Amino acid sequence: MTQLAQIVDMITPKTTARRLAKLAQRCSAVHLPGSPAYDQGRFAWNVAVDQRPGAVALPETIEDLCHLVRHAGKLGLRVTTQTTGHAASVLAQHDLSDVVLVRTTALRGVHIDPARRIARVEAGAVWQDVVDAAAPHGLAALHGSAHDVGVVGYTLGGGLSWYARKHGLASNNVVGIELITPEGEVVRADAHHRTDLFWALRGGGGNFGVVTTIEISLLPIEDVYAGMMIWPLDRAPEVLRTYAAWSASAPDEITASLRFLRFPPLPELPDFLRGRSVVVFDGAVLLEDDEAEAVIAPLRALAPEMNTFARVPAATLTTLHMDPPQPTPGVGGGIAIDRLDDEAIEAFLSAVGPQSSTDLLIAELRLLGGALSRVPQGAGAVEGIEGTHLAFVMAVAPTPEVAAASEIEVERVLEMLAPFEARWLFLNLADRPVDVSRAFTPPTWQRLRQVKAAVDPDGMFLANHAI
Repeated sequence: MTQLAQIVDMITPKTTARRLAKLAQRCSAVHLPGSPAYDQGRFAWNVAVDQRPGAVALPETIEDLCHLVRHAGKLGLRVTTQTTGHAASVLAQHDLSDVVLVRTTALRGVHIDPARRIARVEAGAVWQDVVDAAAPHGLAALHGSAHDVGVVGYTLGGGLSWYARKHGLASNNVVGIELITPEGEVVRADAHHRTDLFWALRGGGGNFGVVTTIEISLLPIEDVYAGMMIWPLDRAPEVLRTYAAWSASAPDEITASLRFLRFPPLPELPDFLRGRSVVVFDGAVLLEDDEAEAVIAPLRALAPEMNTFARVPAATLTTLHMDPPQPTPGVGGGIAIDRLDDEAIEAFLSAVGPQSSTDLLIAELRLLGGALSRVPQGAGAVEGIEGTHLAFVMAVAPTPEVAAASEIEVERVLEMLAPFEARWLFLNLADRPVDVSRAFTPPTWQRLRQVKAAVDPDGMFLANHAI
């Protein structure tokens, strides 16, 4: 909001409502509170989040987007964007009364250039859109573990994929980004155009404009050795200690995680998971079968009750992690930890192990290192992730009362792991408001603020984690 608009709002609070009404008159894609389209558009993938923006916009074309941003800017309104709202819990903590929430779900075009191995992806596409388009060409993307996560938000925040330890963060495999400025104009940022903006976008999130398209590099991967192993939760201490020792020397070609999962007795769950508490090791290995089998041998030696590791089409990895296939109410949070030694293992087991009283659905330790610990040439604002593992926990929260209790439980677990926390946050896993500057080195944070001031001096664009 411009300084003038802020002053006017202090004098006449109804001004914001008037400006929103004017925007709705000028832009048919804008919907105000009380309309069915507003109520539909404000709901995020995480249905436990109650976000109430000043207005919701449902543009059908990039031209609609430009028109919307141009008029919102003239009226002194702020703009934020959402594809799916997987991380909506952070955005909902902001004052959204003068914010237009733009849902980009209608803009899902994906074009594959197989010769250049590049995907050109519109703002509303989810990862399954890209995976399905790339697979016929024998190509794969640095997608996440869930099929329905938005490509743009995931990538601008860093993006941790099944190939991350070999190929780094998704943000550092971006070729170009097109976005709308506060004036409503589309500009391109890449290695040769608006290079400061290109740097800032790759890790700095949605603070710098409304992204319309993103171009990402693809990998020549048709199939991969991948799968999961499962043990009952009472074997967690043994499995975790083996995983910790194995992690210390795992090759870059494997990206993997270990999770403690406590499933409710829901009928839609498969028999081997329904109502059970289990330990799950899963991962993807970019090696030939015999080499891959040798890599996971220490975990296989623990005689899991189920082992699905095999050569599979790369496109199937979007279901490997068993992330919920539909919108789910949840409360979660995560931190990077800098070691998984005996002390950290005991803290994790005490917090979420089989003898704990936790009711968290997920407690995960995702392996870092490899390419994530090295700075690639031409990296963006997030060069990699410091630490040995990402610790992430989540609870299902079907009611506000359960959500409040789950917030306390998530905080309790993260506090128990705090002594092992790495220096820098990874914002893609920060499901709660944080000190955003802690995700960057001081020089990087200063440069991000300078880019923000240059491209969005009035603070028109609001991101989940605001700069």
